[in-house]
Amino acid sequence: MSGHSKWATIKHKKARTDAARGKVFTKIIKEITTAAKVGGGDPEGNPRLRLAVDKAKEANMPNDNIKRAIDKGAGGGGAAMEELAYEGYGPGGVAFMVEVMTDNRNRSAGEIRSIFEKGGGNLGATGSVAYMFKRKGSIIFEKGKVEEELLTMTAIDAGAEDILSEESTIEIMTTPENFEKVRNGLKAKGLIPYSAEVTMVPDTTVKVTGEAAQKVLNLVNKLEDHDDVQAVHANFDISEAEIEKLQ
Repeated sequence: MSGHSKWATIKHKKARTDAARGKVFTKIIKEITTAAKVGGGDPEGNPRLRLAVDKAKEANMPNDNIKRAIDKGAGGGGAAMEELAYEGYGPGGVAFMVEVMTDNRNRSAGEIRSIFEKGGGNLGATGSVAYMFKRKGSIIFEKGKVEEELLTMTAIDAGAEDILSEESTIEIMTTPENFEKVRNGLKAKGLIPYSAEVTMVPDTTVKVTGEAAQKVLNLVNKLEDHDDVQAVHANFDISEAEIEKLQ
């Protein structure tokens, strides 16, 4: 899982840039509206909505925007959205899972397929790569900005599943059900994460370098830039130095 925390860190930086031009806001609003429509407009009683609102606040979305999206969803407004997952392979044999929210599955399927093909990959059948990923809570801290012994003990006490130490990060892994409990337990001790999300984490990774690494990152970026794509998950392992250089 070593590649996951590296890419999650880069994605977090990219999200800040994207937020400045509104792209992240569009995706989060879509998630908030759908979560409110499915589970009601009260974040306290709707865990999915609560996570979406937290993500909006982390992206510095104005409270008025959040409220409008909740009201729209809770009131049954907005286009009917379908949630889909596309699976496939990219350059270097890297497995991809792409989460999509769309009001037109035929349009989305054609456009996602085109992005894969132009990026040197191909879409696969349902189930072709899903077995390689598990849904997990991921809470990432930057080394040097947190007291590691306190972080470790607090995470364990709060019910963390695993703790992964990388070159520049420490990643706390949880079950999806324990994610909020662990995150809140850490925050209560003053341990503020660099990023925190429930995501798809690969069981194993594929190491890619050089030209193949560039193609993989280009494919990820093209997919993430598509308006219907909510999240991209992949099992590549690229060194932090190379990711920074290629980005």
